[in-house]
Amino acid sequence: MFNFEIKKIDKSEKPNNGSFLQTPFWCEFKSRHGWEYRRFEIDCKLEGQDTSSACDKSENSGSGAEGVKALHKKFELAVLNRSFAKGLFSIAYIPLMPELPYECTPEEVLDQAFEDNSAGQTAVINQEIITPETQTIEFTHLMEELALALKPYLPKNTIVIRFDPDVDFSSVEDRDMFNFGVKTVAYADRLKIRKNKVDIQPPDTSLVDLTASEEEILARMHQKWRYNIRLSQKKGVIVKKYEGDSVDLSEKIDIFYKLTKETNARDGNSSHSKEYYQDLIMGSAALREKNLDVPLIRLYIAEHEEDEIASIMVLFSHDEAIYLYGASSNNKRNLMPNHLLQWTAMRDAKAYGSSYYDLYGMPPEGKDEKHPMHGLYMFKANFGGKIIHRSGSWDRPLKSIYSLYSFAEKARAFWYKKVIKKLKGR
Repeated sequence: MFNFEIKKIDKSEKPNNGSFLQTPFWCEFKSRHGWEYRRFEIDCKLEGQDTSSACDKSENSGSGAEGVKALHKKFELAVLNRSFAKGLFSIAYIPLMPELPYECTPEEVLDQAFEDNSAGQTAVINQEIITPETQTIEFTHLMEELALALKPYLPKNTIVIRFDPDVDFSSVEDRDMFNFGVKTVAYADRLKIRKNKVDIQPPDTSLVDLTASEEEILARMHQKWRYNIRLSQKKGVIVKKYEGDSVDLSEKIDIFYKLTKETNARDGNSSHSKEYYQDLIMGSAALREKNLDVPLIRLYIAEHEEDEIASIMVLFSHDEAIYLYGASSNNKRNLMPNHLLQWTAMRDAKAYGSSYYDLYGMPPEGKDEKHPMHGLYMFKANFGGKIIHRSGSWDRPLKSIYSLYSFAEKARAFWYKKVIKKLKGR
């Protein structure tokens, strides 16, 4: 169905755009912590179609009946590899790629189909409707065939190519319907693409629109969240900011790590090493000092009367700001430092030029008051962002040993996410 021309490249044309997971900065950082990576330029054409009107990725290739007759995209792709069992096998991981083949019809246009006009008639849409669900055949083949096209460029011990596609939905039901469609296509067409039960990136998150004014952003928040921000300020909580070139960074990383350990003990989670966080923020500063256009990493610490009570680490790029990591003390939680931290970071992200602030992960079922993660869900949802649900991780196995690896991966996830958390009362 698809034809691919693949060229390995060393330099990106967009070092600080798109998903941070695909940036050279992030890939280089991960390469210092157990991964290696390769970057490719992909020229993708839909086989058997008229490509005389082929369009670049920047053009609207999916709007209107004419747009779906041809497909020709060029895009960059970063592939991360990690070895296991002393190099016996490795996995390839492609975060936040690929996108859908065709651009979807805007939601506001789709809404017209369900609204009656003043004459009591349903609105007529004079264009072909394109949604993720109408592209399941093309998208399933895209993942399958892209994986096979990349295989010769990857280490020979690679047992699976794993995708975390950049495909999102406004409801869990729409996401589940799309995933069911992909599974059906894979089965019917005898493709080896399969849904991984362990998602790597958080598939559910909330995106706060930063293109609005600060007053509008605040107005979209839950009333209690606005109150908590003002309460934190009124009670004397101060937020201080640090970057990789701050003279006292080492001391501040120690504080952040101490709070992280305290949070992990309370919530039953695990974290990276202190060196991991320090390398991340210092690596960004070192490249920016050379006037390179790379994401900015900033550490925020909330203090009250000389007590450090909460901290977050945030990444800023041209397109997005990401709440990467957070930690808080068991003390003075009534001062609502986490609300003030997030609002401070949102304001900074808007000033930086990011289009939206990604709260990066929330349990979709957490809306249920009885769910153990209900508090986390409400904390993130009440900042007034748009909740989205990505499709999650998809695998294309390359070797039979993948079955054993997949079983071990699911067993490990069950142990840490179910057993350990239950033992700790979560």
